[in-house]
Amino acid sequence: MTLAPEFAQSPAPAAWSASLHAEVQQFYAHQMQLLDLGEAEQWARTFTEDATFAVPTLPEPVRGHAGLIAATSRAAAELAAAGQRHRHFIGMFDVRPRPDGAVDVRSYAIVYASQIGGESRVHRVCVCEDVLVRDGGELRVSARTVTRDDLA
Repeated sequence: MTLAPEFAQSPAPAAWSASLHAEVQQFYAHQMQLLDLGEAEQWARTFTEDATFAVPTLPEPVRGHAGLIAATSRAAAELAAAGQRHRHFIGMFDVRPRPDGAVDVRSYAIVYASQIGGESRVHRVCVCEDVLVRDGGELRVSARTVTRDDLA
């Protein structure tokens, strides 16, 4: 039997592995720690140089390291001025390797807001859809799209 050309040239689907899943979980644990600590430059380096970050509260995606650093620094300053701390809990990772080596990851994120010296509450519940790529052997986000349950 002869396969149609589009099927004959299709690469085999990339295989999921427990080691990749664990690597993805560790990547996000580290990335969210950096974000919550206000380490804007280190956090931005977990993205590719030309990364995009789309969130529903901004009119257009944030682009590149400089944009990510500026947006994250601004948010950290606003939280500090308000006497608040945010903690991002991310999980339920659906890890889907692509044949080209990129990895699609869909996850749920819950952001807790704590008033320093006061109460903590759920601030946002989101879905995060990322494309991860290898850069220098390390995982990096090349594109992130965040949607919020309260705005859907």
